[in-house]
Amino acid sequence: MIPKPFEYHSPQSLGDAVAMLQQYGDEAKLLAGGHSLLPMMKLRFAMPSHLIDLNRIPDLAGVSESGNEIRIGAMTTENQLIWSELLQRKLPLLVEAARLIADPQVRYRGTIGGDIAHGDPGNDHPALMLTLDASFVLAGANGERVVPASEFFLGTYYTAMNPDEIMTQIRIPVPPQGTGWCYAKLKRKTGDFAAAAAAVLLQMKGDTCTGVAIGLTNLGPTALRASDAEAALTGQPLTADAIEAAAQKVMAICEPAADLRGDETYKTAMAGEMFRKAIRTAMERCTR
Repeated sequence: MIPKPFEYHSPQSLGDAVAMLQQYGDEAKLLAGGHSLLPMMKLRFAMPSHLIDLNRIPDLAGVSESGNEIRIGAMTTENQLIWSELLQRKLPLLVEAARLIADPQVRYRGTIGGDIAHGDPGNDHPALMLTLDASFVLAGANGERVVPASEFFLGTYYTAMNPDEIMTQIRIPVPPQGTGWCYAKLKRKTGDFAAAAAAVLLQMKGDTCTGVAIGLTNLGPTALRASDAEAALTGQPLTADAIEAAAQKVMAICEPAADLRGDETYKTAMAGEMFRKAIRTAMERCTR
C-alpha cells in the first residue's frame, strides 16, 4: 500500500516545529528517522495529514558532557552514538546496545529520540534508559519540562509525552568509575527485534554487589526495570546461587506477547538467559 496524501513541512527551528504541532494538532506527526512511522503510514495504520520533519533543526543532535551528566540530542543517530568517543569512555553500555540495533542502513538514519518517543517495548533504548536512570527534555508551547525515564513509558506506544511536545534531549548521569556493563540481546536474525534482551549496570567491591540496575526489552507492555532482582543482589556476594535467585525474579515480572519470535514461556525463559549472560559479562568488566 501507499500512504494517504499528506503535506510535508521542514521547520528550521524548534519554535517553528512546536508552532506547527499547535497549528495542526492531531492531524500532524513528527518525522525523525522514520523507521517506525513510515511503515505504519504505508499500511495506513497512521494517516497524518501533515508530516513535520525535524531533520533540519540545528542543535537537536550531538553528544556532550555537562558536569556529571551526558546530554544527547534527540536527533542523534545510532551510528553517531557508536562513533562518539565520549560515550565509548563514559557510557559504553549505550554504544554496545546501539551496535545491536537493526542493521547499518537503519543505524545511519534511526535516532535515539525517535526510538524512545515511539514507546515500542520492542525498541532497545527504553530498557537502556531505565537502566541508566535517564531523563528526557520535552519542549512544547508552554516551555520545557524534564521527565524521568521511570515515569515516561506508560504502555505500548503510550508515553508521558503530550501530543504538542517534542523530545529535544536525553540526559544520563555518568555511572561511577569501575562500573561493569552489558546488553545481551537474543534475536532471530540481523535487523530483527529482540525476542528477549537484558541490560545490566553493575558496581562491585570485591565479590560483593554494591549497586546494580537491570532493564528488560520486549518482555512486557513497556520496557521493564527488574527492581526486585536488583534488591536481591545488592549487598550480596555474586555467587551462582545469588545470580540464579535474581534470574528467577527477573522472569517473574515478564509478560511477553507471543509472536513469531516465540511463545510466552520461551520468551520468559530467554529473559532469564539474557540476564545471566549480561550480569556475568558485567562482572568481568567491573573494576572492583
